[in-house]
Amino acid sequence: MAVKIRLKRMGAKKSPFYRIVVADSRSPRDGRFIETVGTYNPVANPAIVEINEERALEWMQNGAKPSDTVRNLFSNEGIMEKFHNAKHSK
Repeated sequence: MAVKIRLKRMGAKKSPFYRIVVADSRSPRDGRFIETVGTYNPVANPAIVEINEERALEWMQNGAKPSDTVRNLFSNEGIMEKFHNAKHSK
């Protein structure tokens, strides 16, 4: 099963709100997911990003691939750096 970490769109029309979810790559964007690891609110100024760092790192170490947008969010929060450091220190 190919697992991805990606955004699930919530919220009303013209005011998006996203949940960062771990999902099977074959499931639809707003469909079934395995676990929620955070939220992203781009409407707020500045944008609000809340991520359960521990769970996100655990999923990535188990082979989950983040989407491009989620990778950018993780980079801004410093999670990608921690992931690469943990991977290379083993």
